[in-house]
Amino acid sequence: MKKLTTSILAIALTASFGVMSAQNTQGDTLKVTDLREVVVTGALGLKKRQDAIVTSNKVIDTKELNQAVNPNAAQALTGKVPGLQINTTSNSVNSQAKVTIRGPRSISGNNEALIVIDGAISTLSIFQQLPPEVVESVNVIKGQQGSALYGEKGSNGVIVVTTKKGSKSEKIQFTLTSSIDVSTIYKTPIRQQLYGQGWTGEPTDFSDVEYGGTNWVPYENGSWGPAYNDPQIGGQSLIAGLPQADGSLIYSPYAPRKNNADKFFRNGVLIQNGISMNVGGRDSYSFLSFNRVENDFMIKGDNLKRNTVFYKGGKQLGKLRIDATFNFIDQNTSQTGGNLFGQLIQTPTNIDVRAYEAGGMDGHWTAFSRSPYWLRDHLRNDNNTTTFNGIVSLGYEFNKNISLTYTGNMSTISNVIETHTDAYGPNEAKTYNGTGTAYDGTNYLDYGATAITSAYNKTVNKIWRYYGDLMLNFNYDLTDDLNLKFNLGNNIQDTKEDYSQVGGTNLQIPGWYNIQNVLNATPWYNLENGKMRKRSVAWFSNLDLGYKDYLFLNATYRFEQSSALSIHETPAVGEAKRPLRNDGYSYYSAGVSFIPTKAFKNLSNGDILTYAKVSGGFTRTGNSVLDAYAVDEVGTFPTGFPFGTLSSYIINRTPVSQDIKPEFNNTIEANLSLGFLKDRITFDGSVYQTKTDGLITNSGVSNATGFSNVLDNAGSMRNRGFELELGVTPFKSKDFEWNVKGSYSKYKSVVTSLDNGALSVPRGASGQGIPAGLYAVLGGSANTIMGTAYQRDPEGRIIVDDLGIPVVSSQYKVLGKLDPDYILAFSTSIRVKGFTISAVADYRTGNSFVSEAKNLMSYVGTLEKQADFNRSNGYIIPNSVQNTGTASNPVYVPNTTPVGDDASYAGTVNYFTTNYGSDIAEEFVIDGTALKIREIALSYAIPKSVLASTFINSMSIGVYARNPFVVYAKDNRNFGDPEMQTGASLAVSQYPTARNFGFNFNITF
Repeated sequence: MKKLTTSILAIALTASFGVMSAQNTQGDTLKVTDLREVVVTGALGLKKRQDAIVTSNKVIDTKELNQAVNPNAAQALTGKVPGLQINTTSNSVNSQAKVTIRGPRSISGNNEALIVIDGAISTLSIFQQLPPEVVESVNVIKGQQGSALYGEKGSNGVIVVTTKKGSKSEKIQFTLTSSIDVSTIYKTPIRQQLYGQGWTGEPTDFSDVEYGGTNWVPYENGSWGPAYNDPQIGGQSLIAGLPQADGSLIYSPYAPRKNNADKFFRNGVLIQNGISMNVGGRDSYSFLSFNRVENDFMIKGDNLKRNTVFYKGGKQLGKLRIDATFNFIDQNTSQTGGNLFGQLIQTPTNIDVRAYEAGGMDGHWTAFSRSPYWLRDHLRNDNNTTTFNGIVSLGYEFNKNISLTYTGNMSTISNVIETHTDAYGPNEAKTYNGTGTAYDGTNYLDYGATAITSAYNKTVNKIWRYYGDLMLNFNYDLTDDLNLKFNLGNNIQDTKEDYSQVGGTNLQIPGWYNIQNVLNATPWYNLENGKMRKRSVAWFSNLDLGYKDYLFLNATYRFEQSSALSIHETPAVGEAKRPLRNDGYSYYSAGVSFIPTKAFKNLSNGDILTYAKVSGGFTRTGNSVLDAYAVDEVGTFPTGFPFGTLSSYIINRTPVSQDIKPEFNNTIEANLSLGFLKDRITFDGSVYQTKTDGLITNSGVSNATGFSNVLDNAGSMRNRGFELELGVTPFKSKDFEWNVKGSYSKYKSVVTSLDNGALSVPRGASGQGIPAGLYAVLGGSANTIMGTAYQRDPEGRIIVDDLGIPVVSSQYKVLGKLDPDYILAFSTSIRVKGFTISAVADYRTGNSFVSEAKNLMSYVGTLEKQADFNRSNGYIIPNSVQNTGTASNPVYVPNTTPVGDDASYAGTVNYFTTNYGSDIAEEFVIDGTALKIREIALSYAIPKSVLASTFINSMSIGVYARNPFVVYAKDNRNFGDPEMQTGASLAVSQYPTARNFGFNFNITF
């Protein structure tokens, strides 16, 4: 048989996503045409050819990762890997992503994938800060078989990141990259354009005229005023907003302005510059990179500056191999702390938003919401994060069969967060004078606004992490046809965190943000101060058997002990102190891979079937989902007990069971890979099932115990799904090539049991007072949205009472779920000589989200549905009925009664500002279906013949767009991006989607 390279046993830092022959020794490379001969880095840095991998995985190379120049490497993976779901959860100056593989497995723990960088466990935060251009490849290990060696941390799948190495040329090579983006706001909520500023029942000194039952009020945030087409007022130039600093008033036509709230945002500019140097030789390499990112965000004053220094080098010293990676990241962000978007969507459509930028709070366009301009300038969060990550790898080859490797990683993260709020109260509020209107002699606070107390807080966090793998590796050809590789290792992980916070309210000197300037310090029990340490130790083994290069077996075993599960058991009365107990747990896997086209050569003789691979396996992993000291927590210091500031120790009322065990995931999967017509057509498919036993959640207990509930193993869950990916190359020649890929992925997660007769477990309540929440539901999803709903007749019509008010369900009902039914992804690339155009898109459907924005818009009267009837005649619930019979024998007739039995504008307003927003959660659950064009990029590589007489080795230029086109479901009137809801509701403070258009170039010399 072909001997597999001994580099399979090497540590991660000795490998890159190189092209390696199966017979070459470590370090040799040559070009091959079969991509399945490419060696990829997997769990614990072990490298294998794709043939020998027994689980489902997908490798994304640096070209595909960087085609749209996304500064966030995690976001750059979106739509490119079936089964990998990446949600942008925060669209701020420092946008953040959530990364999950094949859906949730826990209702209490973290379901995000494990990030491994150069063989050592890392964090998603570091991955998102890492310059994408230093990444050589990303191997997404979707199947549990590939993550079993990481124990509980690998239970949600693993993303293995391999960074670039230097070249083997002794000539120093430099690469310069530069790009500039322009970002614009996109998909803001669609608001009604028929009614303007005002409220019912509010005649003022400005006007006591009623227009169809309502009043024009120049300082209202509500759009409950007269219709724009009312001939008495429509189009007139009227006072809009509060007086400016010089006493002047802003006049505006009483007419709608489309997208007027968007004008608060500006175009943002994102600049990325990087330079790298690499050099090497026969037995060494060196790669050094400097990178700077500057993001001048769409909100003035919000900015990010990130500097990254990255070094990677290696040297062969006889039988000893040394590799090292050092990464230093310094990031500074400044962003507003105010709920800007929540203020903006309250803006009546007749307001010219930009006219109030210099007005501050006193000169805002309304007295009933905060000025977003004032909040932008006076509530700030400043964050400095310094990250150092160092990895040292050693490998010693005793002989051709036995080697010893060690990978040690140490990282430190220092974080300093300072937040400040400036005061706005009676001393700051200016009295309006000289306007000649009813404003004179008043100030902003006179209209009911509450004062803002100045405040300052400073938080300092320091995290230290150590990760170490020691492995003894064996590689033997047992026979001419049978190869054995065996790894025996030890893993130690140690994390320490120290965090302290100071702060308080009432700054003595305005504008000086320092704890010494705080007059009223926040009590210690309301601040976050403490230390944490968590350790785990494991022994593990990995076995690989290869038979004739077409049949492969992999088996793993890991025994792990975590300090989070160390228990100081409470002794019985009169019993001596019990010793510390720490039970270890086993995780294991077994899988096979079979290549029929290599086993039976006649299968591929006709060039129809080029390649076939069948693989599958069983894996058992686990997840403790517990924080440090959770099991050992025995008491708390409550505030106000027994009275005043006196604090007394009491037993924790929500303890963790001392018999708690990890959640165990038992997974089976099967995979099929096919290639036709010399891989002009490729197919990859996977099917899997994961059963989670011992689901950790709060379990109700008898009140006689004195506790309300206990965190314990109290349920089970099942997750089933499959993934299909089809690749086609319709045309391929020297000057023209077209590649198309499409994928379909689907999973369904079901809670199969809950203890103590529970039917659901609450996971969080929605904001804005919406009567809804996120639940794990027996027989349903762990990400189920439940809330109040309309009662309906057998025909689906809404039932209303005698007053025309909808009858609402007495109990929460299932209204939707966060998980999509399926995800379709599409990508294509077309190369014509030096030109390449590429695009990535995906489509998600079946998911829903709870919109706080729609709830707030309903209160201020800007929903489209609030303008599709004549408000002056009251509001009759569409498609509604009344029961003229009895409860047991109902008779439903069409409803003609307006809400509140009040056929007036006031009746309409009263309903939408009371019952509608606080009673009926169903109204705010939105279809999360979305089609997104994630990336479009066009690049041109300058021909080498043009560069032959210059010092430049290669040069390319390009233009690109990220999120250029997005289509939401019909009932999502741009209320929010469905990706951004991760909890019980999509916060009204979350900024809308942004899209980026940019230019980049790359030069190597």
